[in-house]
Amino acid sequence: MRALATVRVVSTFALLVSVGSAAGGGGAHQTLPTAAPNANGAAAGALRGGVLAVTLEARLAMWHPDGDSLPGIPIEAFGEPGRAPQVPGPLIRVPRGTDVRATVRNALGRDTLTFFFPSLTERAARPSTEPAPLDSLVIPPGGVRTVRLRAGRAGTYLYRATTSTPLARKLRVGGLLAGAVVVDSPARVGGPPRDRIFVITGASDSAEAVFGLPIMSRTVFAVNGRAWPHTERVAATVGDTARWHVLNATNDVHPMHLHGFYFRVDANDSADVAGSAQSAPGRMAVTERVAPFATMLMTWTPERAGNWLFHCHHPLHLVPHGALGEPGPSGAPRRIAPAFDVAGEQPHAAHGPHALTGMAGIVLGVNVQPRRGQRFATPASPQRQLRLVAVRDTGFPSTAPSMRYLLDGTVTGTSPLEGRGGVSPPLYLTRGEPVSITVVNRLPEPTAVHWHGIELESYYDGVAGFGGLGKRISPIIAPLDSFEARFTPPRAGTFIYHSHVDEPRQHRAGLVGALIVVDPARPDTSDDRIFVLKSARQFPTGPTTLEVNGSSRPDTVRLRVGQRYRLRFLDVTTVVTSASVTLTARPDSAFATRSETMLAEWRPLAKDGADLPAQARAPRAARQVMGMGETYDFEFTPGSAGTMHVEVRVAAPVGPLRLLVRVPVRVE
Repeated sequence: MRALATVRVVSTFALLVSVGSAAGGGGAHQTLPTAAPNANGAAAGALRGGVLAVTLEARLAMWHPDGDSLPGIPIEAFGEPGRAPQVPGPLIRVPRGTDVRATVRNALGRDTLTFFFPSLTERAARPSTEPAPLDSLVIPPGGVRTVRLRAGRAGTYLYRATTSTPLARKLRVGGLLAGAVVVDSPARVGGPPRDRIFVITGASDSAEAVFGLPIMSRTVFAVNGRAWPHTERVAATVGDTARWHVLNATNDVHPMHLHGFYFRVDANDSADVAGSAQSAPGRMAVTERVAPFATMLMTWTPERAGNWLFHCHHPLHLVPHGALGEPGPSGAPRRIAPAFDVAGEQPHAAHGPHALTGMAGIVLGVNVQPRRGQRFATPASPQRQLRLVAVRDTGFPSTAPSMRYLLDGTVTGTSPLEGRGGVSPPLYLTRGEPVSITVVNRLPEPTAVHWHGIELESYYDGVAGFGGLGKRISPIIAPLDSFEARFTPPRAGTFIYHSHVDEPRQHRAGLVGALIVVDPARPDTSDDRIFVLKSARQFPTGPTTLEVNGSSRPDTVRLRVGQRYRLRFLDVTTVVTSASVTLTARPDSAFATRSETMLAEWRPLAKDGADLPAQARAPRAARQVMGMGETYDFEFTPGSAGTMHVEVRVAAPVGPLRLLVRVPVRVE
């Protein structure tokens, strides 16, 4: 099979621009080079006699995340001497066994530079699921330091640097001072690499936070130096094999989601993956958490033609940023203007081609063409027809609306029950049964539905303005309009359906729900228990930021001793980047103490609707870290009567571990 090709947009970079200094100088103007986007296709340095010599120079540059014709921001970036700085920094790529001699120069003026690099030789003695430890060099202004290391283990790594500013120390990276290190195994040496490297970066001009969370509108996220919709379009043909290195060079979690297909997770060095269901080699996923400064290696094959997205599933990471270079209240340059208020209301009203106007940041578009002579497959005639009606409940403020998708027959006229809200109901489909779902929009605003994790044709995927093929592009669903989606679920499992328009607001409002595909040989779901994790309708004024099944105080879940249950967990939150879910048990006695509370034991079954490999399905302690857009299935059999709780806490890196929601479980 052919490897993925890339459609590259070639532009003429302005060599020099005049801007106000962002690194001191009392506002005096200085001339800065333009930072070039780095597609990570060519390795830096010179490789001779088994030794790679490379020099990285940290400089201040102008970065244009939206293309060179639009305003940019001054930012710290790495480059090779005599060449334009790059975002991300120059790629270091060598065969295993290579000696690397990296020289780092600090040309940032008054800032001290701390350069962090992976200890590749030490990693050889560590488990493959653990990240490489970091060594560091401290480089004074104008200074030069050299690091020597041997690339002793094949893998994907990240180098980065911080400056002496408080913001850089808080974010653990200065500006955009980060880049990829790839060590190839001998089997991959001898020809040009047939894979792709994507580095996620984020540039922020403020360490401010709301409720302990960074202000996303003051951060510009990008992939290989560009922010969507200005990121490159990856070109492919049905049947190609794609091997992608995904590196997170930011201090935040990015749950990366691929529309329409599964991908195989070949490696993920996120620290909390080891020992969990995520650590099984060769497992399949549609969404994968990539922790701060972690890397992931994934392989996938596009099986259907069309336009597809690969993006971070954190809705606040996809909000378009404001105008760059806009002056602040004091007249000093403000690099990034706020794009939404605390309630998540976006001031822009461009809803038409939502994927191109309502999304930004960490998004890649993949254009998959059919094989030569291949014809577009017509969806099978539906055996089942459903109507899904989007409604907005009355009695809620416009700043925190309540919205739901309801199956036709649960709506009376055009007015749903006043005061009723929380979350959309579970939608049950059958594996192998063609279905037609007509989405009717009774909202006063546009919407669209994405069938998250379902393998289907691109046109029905719910990505308005981008999904589809050729001139047949998915429309947005305007108020009082409708759209028919047709697909045949190919596998049983736990999936999600959710709005794909104005996600931070519509997800919190309740336009999210569980999509359960049942096996026709085992249609009984009476032993299922569903837990939908979503953000509260309003931004928090206290510790509660999350709801389970539409409530911050969920109803009691009842189980029976000795009966086997399937616990289905779905994470569709918009604020909590990672949630730690546990099932705790306590003896049913008035004399029980807190110390007697303990974790229960469950057996992992599936992730994102795909069965886990056999080695990952052994019983273990009932704890799981989840990211936005992930689903997990567990088997649990209560052994004795008593009181239990499903507890959801904030997981690192967002502040200390604290309880958000507790679901009471009563075993009888």
